[in-house]
Order: sequence, then C-alpha cells, then structure tokens
Amino acid sequence: MTNNRELFLERYEKMGHKLTGKETTKQAIRINTLKTSDQEVYKTLSALGVKLKKIDYLQQGYVVESSPFSVGASIEYLLGLFSIQEPASQLPVQVMNPSPGETVWDMCAAPGGKTTQMAEYMNNQGLIIAYDIDRKRIYSLENHLERCGVENCLVYHRDASLTKLEYSFSKILLDAPCSGNYVTDPEWFQKRSLEDVIRNAEAQRKLLSNALNYLVEGGTLVYSTCSLEPEENELNIQWLLDNYKVSLETIEGPGEPGLTLFDGMELDKRITNCMRFWPDGPETQGFFIAKVTTT
Repeated sequence: MTNNRELFLERYEKMGHKLTGKETTKQAIRINTLKTSDQEVYKTLSALGVKLKKIDYLQQGYVVESSPFSVGASIEYLLGLFSIQEPASQLPVQVMNPSPGETVWDMCAAPGGKTTQMAEYMNNQGLIIAYDIDRKRIYSLENHLERCGVENCLVYHRDASLTKLEYSFSKILLDAPCSGNYVTDPEWFQKRSLEDVIRNAEAQRKLLSNALNYLVEGGTLVYSTCSLEPEENELNIQWLLDNYKVSLETIEGPGEPGLTLFDGMELDKRITNCMRFWPDGPETQGFFIAKVTTT
C-alpha cells in the first residue's frame, strides 16, 4: 500500500509537481440562479457568520473561508439556494456554456452537480438528457434536481457508452467516471493502482467514442475528470486526435496547460489547449478539462 503512494507521488514529481499526498482544498459552493442571486445568498450567509470569498474565474462559485456550522445542513442549502461543489468541478459547464432552448446530453450525470448547473445556464429552458449507469447514484441525482428546482431534465438509467440514439446534440458533457484523486479521499492511495487507471482509461474511451457518434458537426464535447493520471486525460485526448476529426479549443482559467510529454512520449502540441489543475495550485483538487469540437 505504501508503495502505491510512493509510486503515484513519484509519477507526479516527474510531471513537474512535488506533492506531499496531504494536500487539501477548502469547501466551495455554487449559487443556484434558478432560485436566488449571488447577492442574496452572500448577504444571508454572511449574517449567519459564514465567510465567503468569490472565486474569480467562476461565475457563481465561492470558497467557504469559515463557517460556525456545516453549510450543507443549512436551511438555505436544503431549499436549493446553493450547491456544494468543488471549484474546478464548476468549470466544465462554464466552458460548455449551454444556452436556453438547447438540447444537451449529460452522459454520466450523477450525483448531479453539473446537471443542475446546466439547468441554471439554460434558465430551465430547452432539454437536458441525463444518463447514469448506477441506479443508486440516480437517486442522488433526482434529489439534487428536485432540491434545485430543475424542470428541464429527463433522467435515464442507462450506460452512455452503449446507448444508441436517433438524434444528435450540439453540446455534450462527459464528466467521466475516473480514478479520482487523493485530495477528497484520505484513503485514495490504499484503494488505487495503475491497473485501475488503465481500466478506467479504456472505459472512458468507449464513452468518448460513443459521444462523438451523437455530436453534430461543429458541436462541442466537454470532457472532464477529477483524475491526475495522464492515461485518463491527455492520453485519451491524444487517442481522440489520432482517430477522429476533432479540434481542441483553448480553455480560459487558472489551471496549467495539458501535458505534452509523459513517460518519454511526446504528445500533440494541441493538447496544451486543455486545462489541468494540480492540488498545489489554485485551491482545487486534481482536475482535467478538454473542449473538443468536431470538424
């Protein structure tokens, strides 16, 4: 078990980040504009002794600097005025930028943080098709949608990598099931191995491949993971570039460009358009985002 910890930390150091394996991130929230405004939530929580700091690269994101109680147990949370959502996790939907009236596909939606965020961008207009393979997690998704007042979402218990559809989408979000990272799970090093990473990468490629089957020409696919592992991130994007007619759009934010050199392999320079967050960077967990368009 200790060897796994050392193995992963050595990998990260070779990628340019000497991590301790003990990095943490502060709790963050995202204001639900379907029900309230930033100003109202900030005013209400401040009056209750909660200290919030605006995250400058996010539209509705705030770090909880301190609080005399658990904000997730507050009336304001239960009423759906905000969601608890890690900062980097709020960026994929902002990059995707779904609009009112569009029909979009959320391929792996549970537990629903990004799904509710999409509904906010769409002002409950248009349609979100939300899939998830795990029936137990769908209960969390449905509860989250109800709490936040989402009205434009259809939820399906399906495997998005195998689904056959009769229609296409202009925008797709693939927040792929992944290995995760140690910042949000103290036991992560005991649970993970490189074999897990390889299995996850293979499953992610099946999802990516099926996503492109239903993306219209010129459409946008946002691919994200909360993994630090290149096999699940840059190497999957390299595989996309090698096998499909796609391009990579530049992503704005405080993260680092995607890796173009890993384990002796030189990757396509366009992968620098992707964004990688490290846990010793801008107060986030590990994260990766790619904005793919069909050509």
